[in-house]
Amino acid sequence: MVIRPLSDRIVIRMLESEETTKSGIVLPGSAKEKPQVAEVIAVGPGGFVDGNKVEMELAVGDKVLISKYAGTEVKLDGVEYTILRQSDVLAKVE
Repeated sequence: MVIRPLSDRIVIRMLESEETTKSGIVLPGSAKEKPQVAEVIAVGPGGFVDGNKVEMELAVGDKVLISKYAGTEVKLDGVEYTILRQSDVLAKVE
């Protein structure tokens, strides 16, 4: 299956968070924070939102920073994705 986002939405896949702290302490799964850096997998065509034209500034492959609880999580073919609006992205990571 292929996910094609509509309007100003994007599909992202969260990047794995580090499992050890800077001092070398290994964190168990329950102690890890939800990652906030993700890779853009698909981008919608843009369009009009609330009467304003939205130009898509993101592209497939971009790394982005999002808020911890943004978007809707979906699971497709065993892989977890998040679908959110472009306006929910805080920044691009380079």
